[in-house]
Amino acid sequence: MTLPRPSFGILSARITFEDPEESGKSIMSIRSICIYCGSRPGNRPEYVEQAAQFARVLARRGIRIVYGGASVGVMGAIADAALSEGGTVVGVIPQSLVDREVAHAGLSQLIVTASMHERKARMADLSDAFVALPGGIGTLEEIFEIWTWSQLGLHAKPCGLLNIAGYYDSLQRFMDETVANGFLHHKHRAMLVSADSVDGLLEAFEAYEAPEVMKWIEREET
Repeated sequence: MTLPRPSFGILSARITFEDPEESGKSIMSIRSICIYCGSRPGNRPEYVEQAAQFARVLARRGIRIVYGGASVGVMGAIADAALSEGGTVVGVIPQSLVDREVAHAGLSQLIVTASMHERKARMADLSDAFVALPGGIGTLEEIFEIWTWSQLGLHAKPCGLLNIAGYYDSLQRFMDETVANGFLHHKHRAMLVSADSVDGLLEAFEAYEAPEVMKWIEREET
């Protein structure tokens, strides 16, 4: 089955800043961050607490949150926290999950899609950066797919992990092993940044520059 190619432009979303001496302040060009996270709260209170704090920081900085649109688990916590600070939260959810009554009813905008594939492409189009918080296989699939799109040169937007309570420690060790075993280039490994704190993650996003990637054959050429 041929999947639809994401529509965002290659190298169209590199992070930039205005010159502080000219403008009087540094303005981050990231206006929208996509958050992938669990539909369950997990077994440690830090997962929900620190996810909510991340959402509050983004709201205070005027950064829009794009997420999966659910009202439950870590997903619901980030939406509620950002909205409580007057932030903008856009949910993107397939109709099948709306039918199960898990959609958040109080979002700034709720976009309902026909499929999961359409959902992920729409979230990518709406976002300038992507971050995974604690979650299950859906969260992992989403961050790995968007990271892969970056590796292929389909976008130059930063991708990262907010490593709450060491949740992603073992995953990062595994990815380092893929480099050591010759299955992942070190420059592509470095494209997925990680931080244990909100400030650390945002600073890593600010410093991010996508590496040069090899030209891949376009679909139309195959």
